[in-house]
Amino acid sequence: PDIVILDIAMPNLNGIEATKRIVRENSKVAVIILSVHADESYVVRTLTAGAKGYLLKESAEDDILEAVRTVAEGRPFFSPSIAATLLEDYMRQLKQRGLQDSYGLLTSREREILQMLAEGKTNKDIASLLNLSTYTVETHRSNLMQKLDLHSTVELVLYAVRKRIIS
Repeated sequence: PDIVILDIAMPNLNGIEATKRIVRENSKVAVIILSVHADESYVVRTLTAGAKGYLLKESAEDDILEAVRTVAEGRPFFSPSIAATLLEDYMRQLKQRGLQDSYGLLTSREREILQMLAEGKTNKDIASLLNLSTYTVETHRSNLMQKLDLHSTVELVLYAVRKRIIS
């Protein structure tokens, strides 16, 4: 067969071990795992075993058909909630390793406001200097903090120093 859909919890041989054996016998066979487990550790173990897809049993019929089509084209497929979890974990790992450059996510206006905040200017001062409303400056400040995952003005200033935006 080109594609095999396996339950992760089979009676005599679990889906992970079965996947290893199938892939070892014929590396061209694409295995899709069906599971009730949304836990990332199960997903990682099935991928390590050689599975090309991971579907939660609660998946809609359309998701199952899409998984088969996608895997048949040689691309991996995950239930949407699993894909979101994997992406969140990947982004968390990047952040922990310091590889994510959040500064690149900022607009030029947000960078300008970051610099002014780090220099000690108030929202009112910035609004006056840039011909903006105080509310607009507060919105930019809020967006800055969200994008950079910072929670206080002190953290903003420390970030600006680390990035050499101010000295």
